[in-house]
Amino acid sequence: MNFEELLEQAIQRVTPSRTRDAMEYSLMSGGKRLRPMFLYDTLAGYGLNPERGNEFAIALELIQTYSLIHDDLPAMDNDDLRRGKPSCHKQFDEATAILAGDGLLTYAFEVAAESREPADRVVRSIGILSRMAGPSGMVYGQCLDTTEEDQVHGWEDLRKVHRYKTGCLFSAPFMIAAVISGRDDATIEAWHKVGDTIGLAFQVQDDIMDATETAEELGKSNSDARNEKVTSVSLLGMEQAENLMNQLYASSMEQIRQMSEFESDALIRRLEGMQKRRK
Repeated sequence: MNFEELLEQAIQRVTPSRTRDAMEYSLMSGGKRLRPMFLYDTLAGYGLNPERGNEFAIALELIQTYSLIHDDLPAMDNDDLRRGKPSCHKQFDEATAILAGDGLLTYAFEVAAESREPADRVVRSIGILSRMAGPSGMVYGQCLDTTEEDQVHGWEDLRKVHRYKTGCLFSAPFMIAAVISGRDDATIEAWHKVGDTIGLAFQVQDDIMDATETAEELGKSNSDARNEKVTSVSLLGMEQAENLMNQLYASSMEQIRQMSEFESDALIRRLEGMQKRRK
């Protein structure tokens, strides 16, 4: 069973309702599925069957989808387009979109708790998932982005926003895979830093594409420009932003190559593909 089938199977277990329809609409509308793939690649790199991470892979994508639904709401970025289709609140309505996001977030932990890994590893992994997605992780980054954006005056300020808003949920799959693989605390923290670096590279890349591609090409609205948000391109200029992106990707790959007892080829290839993406 491929990952799309796993997602479809998971969402069909939810009680039928307009909320479930909205959850399914957003969850199954495409996407890169990067976070689940990072989890699978890392488990495979440690010599484990990637399917051992299925429950957490699904949970990661449920949380990612919830974050996009809420990010698009009028009270947040007010985006009408997501993955080339109307945003959830445009396809349904704002109340349904809020409930769909709530449903995806809470359902993620129900799915994660069904993991058949040793109980101590499941509990620790759920803790990581909660911390990386919650008010000290991704939600904190969203707070910085929406309520304190006038405090972003330089690159270090913007880096902090990106670290939490994007980097935390990129770190989670690597850290969870390390936990499932029985790695020590130092290794888990090293993977945290890998995810942080990749998340920053990804966000700088997003800023570059937002500045050079149309909404139709990207499949999403360019709300940063419309809302006059500070981006890495507006701060650093296009050339410096591109150089920074490439440096960050190179740094993340080098960090991965330094991991002991880890076969890095598949993960490196995925990052090389990410570096070349145009949407």
